[in-house]
Amino acid sequence: MTERWKYQLKTGGFWGVFMIVFSTVLALKEKPFASQIADYNYYIRAVGVLLFGVFVLGYSSWKSKTKRESK
Repeated sequence: MTERWKYQLKTGGFWGVFMIVFSTVLALKEKPFASQIADYNYYIRAVGVLLFGVFVLGYSSWKSKTKRESK
């Protein structure tokens, strides 16, 4: 695995997990935790957030990191 993919998985994965936990905690006011994780849409949203974090945010973070290091 290349350095870029390791970096993308680490930074984007961390962001994705953080956002899933954050949105779950915020939604506790409206729905109990057990009801949230029983919903099929919860998992669709979680996978979407993780993919967005790894591919979009991880890649843009990698590009800015390489740009900083090249200066």
